[in-house]
Amino acid sequence: MTPEAPRARVRVTSPRTSAARTRNVSIASEIDEQTRLGEVYITSLMRSQLRLALGVLLVLASTLGLLPLLFTAVPGLAGIDLLGVPLPWILLTVVAFVEIIGLGAFYVRRSERNEATFSDLLDGR
Repeated sequence: MTPEAPRARVRVTSPRTSAARTRNVSIASEIDEQTRLGEVYITSLMRSQLRLALGVLLVLASTLGLLPLLFTAVPGLAGIDLLGVPLPWILLTVVAFVEIIGLGAFYVRRSERNEATFSDLLDGR
């Protein structure tokens, strides 16, 4: 047997600099750079806002849009007076405005909540 020569010791003085480094990319930078991922996030926000708007519009159109059909289907409603004002006038003015203001407040609250959720996503919370 031949005696093996001792191996030379290798001193490591610094980490590999040629290795690929992973970069920490935020969602906000993805959106700013208009990458595909950023586009997905923005599209998601836009879809949630559109879904909310269409839902509010559907509720408004179904309630106010069905009032004329109700008056046609039940002709006796036109003859009812409340405080000297015909019921259809009260329903088409007072009730309609209360509904529009209520739905508007609901829409603003939910829309701001959607945007706050999106902002929290951008901040990494």
